[in-house]
Amino acid sequence: MSSLGSLSGADKGELIEQVRQQIAVANAQELLTKMTEKCFKKCVGKPGVTLDSSEQKCISMCMDRFMDSWNLVSRAYGTRLQREQNKM
Repeated sequence: MSSLGSLSGADKGELIEQVRQQIAVANAQELLTKMTEKCFKKCVGKPGVTLDSSEQKCISMCMDRFMDSWNLVSRAYGTRLQREQNKM
């Protein structure tokens, strides 16, 4: 295996992009897992074969709120990172 120092600029850029994509996939998987766990726990009292209409509505609203919160936190984090980078 070659060391990072021996990679060309283009190869390093490609490697960085691959890592970014893997991180994005991992974040999406984590989001889906956490949202599923939290909303299921909150909305489904007795697991069964199907969800009744109130459980469906609860899960839908829970997922919407979870996504809104995730997006808000992500934007705030991105803004903070940009401010920190601009200070350097």
